[in-house]
Amino acid sequence: MRQHRPVLGLGALNLLMLILVAAQAAPDNAPEGVLRGRALELVDERGQIRAKLDVDEAGEVVLRLIDQDGTIRVKLGAADHGSALLLIDEATEPAVHIIARSAPTSSRPNTTGTRYSHHLARRRRAGARH
Repeated sequence: MRQHRPVLGLGALNLLMLILVAAQAAPDNAPEGVLRGRALELVDERGQIRAKLDVDEAGEVVLRLIDQDGTIRVKLGAADHGSALLLIDEATEPAVHIIARSAPTSSRPNTTGTRYSHHLARRRRAGARH
C-alpha cells in the first residue's frame, strides 16, 4: 500500500486541478449553448474577416459586413442615442444611410424615421422626381 500512496496522491491532485480548471472555464451566469464575448468575427476559407460584430469603446454595438477585397459594404450600429444603417455602393460611396434618433443633428434637423440617400439627394438637387 505504501507504494501506491504517491500514485493516489498525484491522482487526487490531478482531479483537484481538473475541477478547478473546469470551474474557471465555465461562465458564471451564461445559459448553456450561449456564446459570450466582446467580439465575433466570421472568416472565409482564406482566413480573411468577412463579418465582424463587436462592442466598441463607447459602448456602441456594430455589425460590419465585408466583401472579399476587405471593404466594409454594410454597417449597422446601435447605441443609447439611436441606431444607424449604412449601405456602401460599388464605388465605395455611401448609397443609403439611415439614422434613427430623436435628437436632431446639425446636418439633419429631424432624424427620426428619416431615410437619407446620396443618390436621392443628388436627384432632388437636380430637380428630378424620385
